[in-house]
Amino acid sequence: MSEGSAAPKPGDPGNRTGRAAGPGRGGSRSGRLPRGGRLLRDGTRGGPVFRLFARWIRRPLLPAVRLWRRNIQLRIVAGTLLMSLGVVLLLGLVVIGQVRNGLFEAKEKAAQSQAAGGFSAAQDRAATTPSTPGQQDGGRVGAPVNWRSTLVEQLASGGQSAFNVVALSLDTGDTASRGVRASGEVDPATSIPAELRRSVAQGTGTFQKPTRIHYTSSKASEPGLVIGKRLNDAEGTQYELYYLFPLSQEEDSLALVKGTLATAGLFVVVLLGAIAWLMVRQVVTPVRMAAGIAERLSAGRLQERMKVTGEDDIARLGEAFNKMAQSLQLKIQQLEELSRMQRRFVSDVSHELRTPLTTVRMAADVIHEARVDFDPVTARSAELLGDQLDRFESLLSDLLEISRFDAGAAALEAEPIDLRQVVRRVIGGAEPLAERKGTRIVVVGDQQPVVAEADARRVERVLRNLVVNAVEHGEGRDVVVRLAAAGGAVAVAVRDYGVGLKPGEATRVFNRFWRADPARARTTGGTGLGLSIAVEDARLHGGWLQAWGEPGGGSQFRLTLPRTADEPLRGSPIPLEPEDSRRNREQAAAGHAQENARRAAVPAQAAGDRSALPVPPRPFRATVDPAALPGSGSRVVPRAAADTDGGVGATAGRNGNAEREDGTHGG
Repeated sequence: MSEGSAAPKPGDPGNRTGRAAGPGRGGSRSGRLPRGGRLLRDGTRGGPVFRLFARWIRRPLLPAVRLWRRNIQLRIVAGTLLMSLGVVLLLGLVVIGQVRNGLFEAKEKAAQSQAAGGFSAAQDRAATTPSTPGQQDGGRVGAPVNWRSTLVEQLASGGQSAFNVVALSLDTGDTASRGVRASGEVDPATSIPAELRRSVAQGTGTFQKPTRIHYTSSKASEPGLVIGKRLNDAEGTQYELYYLFPLSQEEDSLALVKGTLATAGLFVVVLLGAIAWLMVRQVVTPVRMAAGIAERLSAGRLQERMKVTGEDDIARLGEAFNKMAQSLQLKIQQLEELSRMQRRFVSDVSHELRTPLTTVRMAADVIHEARVDFDPVTARSAELLGDQLDRFESLLSDLLEISRFDAGAAALEAEPIDLRQVVRRVIGGAEPLAERKGTRIVVVGDQQPVVAEADARRVERVLRNLVVNAVEHGEGRDVVVRLAAAGGAVAVAVRDYGVGLKPGEATRVFNRFWRADPARARTTGGTGLGLSIAVEDARLHGGWLQAWGEPGGGSQFRLTLPRTADEPLRGSPIPLEPEDSRRNREQAAAGHAQENARRAAVPAQAAGDRSALPVPPRPFRATVDPAALPGSGSRVVPRAAADTDGGVGATAGRNGNAEREDGTHGG
């Protein structure tokens, strides 16, 4: 194999997955990573562990993050403290720098002046001292060393604890032979930098350098400044003379300034934080009060008002808020009064119409029975009169039922019922209409009992409306009624294969007197209140009534009820979008095509290796989250999971559908 075609080994940096992706390892030919975690460079899956660790770290921080996001006063005070701290730190650095420069510049000038006088005195003393050996210290061999010792003592005597003097010889060798002389127990070997000694040995001027002064005794070291110069003694021999000036007093003064600035800065930061807290509180408190009152207003306590004091901007805001609340209260009271009047009017009119309607019905029945004795035109008029009276009675009954829901007088008489019996009664009543339309009604899922605590009369009315609508708009095709129960919910879905509805009509289908074609006169179908009453019946049970549809692909209505009364729903056992919808069929076909292409790409293997082939993925199955009832008042418990395989587990919203769904016809 050539070098360019060498395959990377498992774990090699060139291998993206870090493992061999062969069939025996469960890998795919496309190099995709298996589910269950991200594959790290060392070949381990660290996704779930990393997520658990991140969740464990993030959990204690959530209350603080939530408080930070919800409390504007905390954010403003914290921002003020941070900015004040930054300003104080910057100002402190500038002040400390200026003080340090001032102290050390003054000390440096004084040290240079003192050292210059000492160097001049040493040079003058060397010039005035006789150089004859017999006249210098009795002609002793160590006369130059003794001369330097005397010089160091004389020069150091003028600066008690202010400076020290060190004299070093340029000769090489050990310390004794070089004639080291130092005052104040200074250690020249560690106190005088080697770089400074080289500069003094090579130059003729005065050199200086900061250093750390060490002592041969137990005295602690201290910062200092060293100034040195190369001089000649009485015999003309060159030597080095150094002045060492301690900077302890300057360091103490600088430390005092730092402490003072730190204390003052901390006090200023705390003071600014307190001032910011007080100032922000004057603005935030009215805002919080307005927010609380707005929440109480939204809860129906329309008499709540803000307390206004003063004449500033906040006071004007409070006055405007109170005026707005007063105006809203008046408008809402007017609307409530108007709504009560309308409901009372509808109820009164409906009740008042029953007596004349009964009389007209009796007369119409007499005329209808005697129509055989009339001429054809009069007989047909008698038949039309009977049909329209039936329609009028149905409309009047629906109006009375709607008025009960609007007035909150509808009561639920729940008892354990088997929905299969209700479905059979509904289908039995719809059979004549289905025979006229040429439609067959098919029931699916009635092998097992489907029991729930519900009002049998109201559930039967809802299902009758759904089945009759499906038959009327099914264009002679089959109507499928599906029953299912899972978890704490039961569901009945009515599926037709008629005209369906356009996008966005799945929620409007439950509106009162709504029609898919507004231009079409209401001469056929129901009263236009059937689905509105049905959705109110479902809401009264704490259930869902939802619609799905697609143009030309039919529709499906799903009624979901809790098994036990007053138990919140968490999902529906039947998906809202049927499996035979156009989108699901296209996605299933695409999944089968991908699977066939993948199988065709897998090379043939021996019989013994067939067990190691990768398992083909399941075809994609579209799921639809169940939606809550249109409007408010539905009892829905949100949940993150979605319906899969007809099981319970979906998210439902409180107002309208959770997604854009296509509805079907209303009646």
